[in-house]
Amino acid sequence: MCGIAGIFHRETPKPVDPVRVERMCDAMVHRGPDGAGVWTEAGIGLGHRRLSIIDLEGSPQPMLSGDGRAAIVFNGEIYNFRELRTQLERDGAQFRTSGDTEVILAAWQRWGPDCLSHLDGMFGFALYDLDKRQLFLARDRFGVKPLFLSHLSDGSLIFASELKGLLAHPMMRRRINPQAVEAYMTWGYVPDSHSILSGVTKLQAGHFLLLEHGKPMPAQRRWWDISFEERLKGKEGDLSAELVHLLREAVQSRMVSDVPLGAFLSGGVDSSSVVALMSEASAQPVQTCSIGFDVKSVDETGYAQKIAQQFATSHEVRTVSQDDFGEIDALAAMFDEPFADASALPTWRVCQLAREKVTVALSGDGADEAFAGYRRQVFHHNEERVRSLLPSGLREPMFGGLGRLWPKADWAPQIFRAKTTLLSLAEEGEQSYANALSVTNPDLRSRIFTPEFNSQLAGFSSEAELTEVLRKAPARSGLDRAQYADLKFWMPGDILTKVDRTSMAVSLEAREPLLDHRLVEFAAKLPESLRVRGRTGKYLLKKCMERYLPQDVLYRPKQGFVTPIAQWMRGPLAHEIRAIASSSRLVQMGWANPSEAGKLANAHISGRSDHSRTLWQLLMLEKSLVNLNVQL
Repeated sequence: MCGIAGIFHRETPKPVDPVRVERMCDAMVHRGPDGAGVWTEAGIGLGHRRLSIIDLEGSPQPMLSGDGRAAIVFNGEIYNFRELRTQLERDGAQFRTSGDTEVILAAWQRWGPDCLSHLDGMFGFALYDLDKRQLFLARDRFGVKPLFLSHLSDGSLIFASELKGLLAHPMMRRRINPQAVEAYMTWGYVPDSHSILSGVTKLQAGHFLLLEHGKPMPAQRRWWDISFEERLKGKEGDLSAELVHLLREAVQSRMVSDVPLGAFLSGGVDSSSVVALMSEASAQPVQTCSIGFDVKSVDETGYAQKIAQQFATSHEVRTVSQDDFGEIDALAAMFDEPFADASALPTWRVCQLAREKVTVALSGDGADEAFAGYRRQVFHHNEERVRSLLPSGLREPMFGGLGRLWPKADWAPQIFRAKTTLLSLAEEGEQSYANALSVTNPDLRSRIFTPEFNSQLAGFSSEAELTEVLRKAPARSGLDRAQYADLKFWMPGDILTKVDRTSMAVSLEAREPLLDHRLVEFAAKLPESLRVRGRTGKYLLKKCMERYLPQDVLYRPKQGFVTPIAQWMRGPLAHEIRAIASSSRLVQMGWANPSEAGKLANAHISGRSDHSRTLWQLLMLEKSLVNLNVQL
């Protein structure tokens, strides 16, 4: 795992100042404390910060091919590099190192852009071909590893693994992007289709760019996508056996490392499955770590301890308390862009704990998206079955009318809280799912922001952007479309961003075996009944893991990595959220309505309402804008 940066003069191959590339890399020293390097040629400069995982003494970067005709900087891991190396050697390639970086160079020289389909791994890399005078930028299938881009006024394209790498270039401007703010306030993160700064873009997951001196800037090209259009046939037992085989292969391929390796263990189905399969493949105790909370209702460490004892792991536990939120400024600096997934703090803490023992940690991320493990997916699946029974012309007056009359009773037992469900059933499935994913609804956003801000959106709708993804999904059903949107929109913007930044902040490599592309492609072809059964999501995954995991781990209600910020905002964080209303950057810019923010804060602190998620969004947005030192 590493950090990369570079400068490419697209129009004229002018000399590149290596000091500028070096400074861009040094802004990301946390991503690679073990080594650094810069390479320049006419019109191109590549920089690298290295975290040594494979071939510790060899494979320095930037790396030149054996013939000196191509250069690369690479962030990530290629899990099948040994098999690829053998294949390329049969075709005549020669290697000087024993790592994966040189394999990418040889694969490019053998297959060109088609090399990407041969790579099994997580990656963001920049490769320059001196003969073709082309720069090849590529990102892995799911977007595990990031890559930010920006065009400068001198005609150059700069790129880096993190936004702070771009900001180290003296010509970068820091103007806030209103549409990104709107998207952030909708979802709680800035999706990959936007950046918080105007003029900055992100290379999309499963896409590449192929640039050439003297030619127009090309569009990003998709090289991989997931399809839900096919269905597997077979007995449940046979498909379960195939799933176990794929899980084993995914976990074992990610256990290759020349440095100490362990796993995150939350006590949920996904991380417990990974630990079970690691233990099966390891002669030594697996190093595991968990984070708990000082609020008992959201603490899962008891389940994690149970799994640790069952598989005799070397287990470490640490507790996150409200005092840890003194680190929110550090969180803002870590992410650069505003990021309001409150589980980022415990994720950072578990990464810190892991780094005390290991350099690589396996996680359980990706299974909920691939196998339909989120409650919202299960609800959506069941709602779609109801929608299919009635045409929309009948659904809206029937469910919509009843929903508008139904009292909002969040305090009541769940059976009486039907308002949201009724209103959802009145909508089309795509709009309903977008609403389920959103944190702050359009009405509240319009009240928080001023008319001046709303006018700058030029009609942009965050929800419409997601509904378009849902409508165009290569899918058969509403459940398919929901999972596709989670894999393509939610996961790279939220889950993978969170894990990348928090792990890299402590120089830890996090690997996601449950995002092995063959495993996800298999999951996408499963019949719906093997993904959702009644109110149970991840049905087949849980069934196949019954031989490994206890029933109370497999079938207890899903909790997720919940952080008790609602309680903490009525305590030590109360002064922080009160300050938002009067002194935030958005208020100074004339974009935020201080009276509306004040009402939200007062209602929450008094206990009359729970506005914790929206207030946390505003707080992290404020911290981010201060950290970025944006131009007002």
